[in-house]
Amino acid sequence: MSGARPTTAAAPRIEPATLGAVAEAARLVAAGGLVAIPTETVYGLAADAESDAAVAAIFAAKDRPHFNPLIVHVAAAAAADRLGRLDLRAAVLIERFWPGPLTLVVPRRPRARLSLLVSAGLDTVALRAPAHPVAQALLRLSGRPLAAPSANRSGRISATSAQHVAESLGAAVDLILDAGPCSVGIESTVVDLCRERPRLLRPGAVTVEQLRATLGEVEVGGSEARPSAPGQLASHYAPEHPLRLDATAVASDEALLAFGSAPLEGALISRNLSPSGDLVEAAAHLFAYLRELDRSGARAIAAMPIPEDGLGRAINDRLRRAAAPR
Repeated sequence: MSGARPTTAAAPRIEPATLGAVAEAARLVAAGGLVAIPTETVYGLAADAESDAAVAAIFAAKDRPHFNPLIVHVAAAAAADRLGRLDLRAAVLIERFWPGPLTLVVPRRPRARLSLLVSAGLDTVALRAPAHPVAQALLRLSGRPLAAPSANRSGRISATSAQHVAESLGAAVDLILDAGPCSVGIESTVVDLCRERPRLLRPGAVTVEQLRATLGEVEVGGSEARPSAPGQLASHYAPEHPLRLDATAVASDEALLAFGSAPLEGALISRNLSPSGDLVEAAAHLFAYLRELDRSGARAIAAMPIPEDGLGRAINDRLRRAAAPR
């Protein structure tokens, strides 16, 4: 595979994630193809992480900056240890949170058979073992580590359903495995273990409170001009229309992203992330509701405040990046 791939031509191929479809996906991956796969976090655009051409095709399909690293997905800790240096801290986190929504940034092993493109020129690698049974089945059938960023155009709203992938990437993907909506709904937590003190690079379903309970002190990082891990660009996850945060009032030509039992009134259209104030439910709905409101015909989207604790920290991180200047 080489060069830029079409993004809007023929209708993409979507198949229910049966064993036969997963076997076909494994065949496509072995041939250098791009396959959209469900994970518990978001849908990923997967390709053979050992192939320069296949990884380059991911960047082309997403129109992703080449300085932005990719997460490499593996089936289990043993596969991760062949690709990166896992210290005691990594072992403790893996024991508690893998498979699951946690990515570890660790030093890449010099002899690791990975395309250097996945690390964007860095001497580190971001590793995750997904919990979704379809992703696990593909990893085991293909026998390869899979580079798999979110299956959407770079910088836009992440895909949490097969239809979202089709709308965003079109014919740029060879096959979309449809296993329904993602259970978590936001990207994995990313922790940097390449320094003396662990550093949270991207919040997610594994919260900083859980990390500190496991490791002790954990620093919290911010965006960087040259990211050391995925999801650190200041502007990311963005809808087409402007997004206004911490809204305490809403205009009649705005769409409302509400939260809690007392949503604002007067919006053109409203979607409530969780009427009961459940942050887990809110995270699962976040990207799907942003997509819906972005297509509603409203001038802009107003988002009500979300508590800045637990999973709310990850939701607010995505909202701040979605609202950032572009």
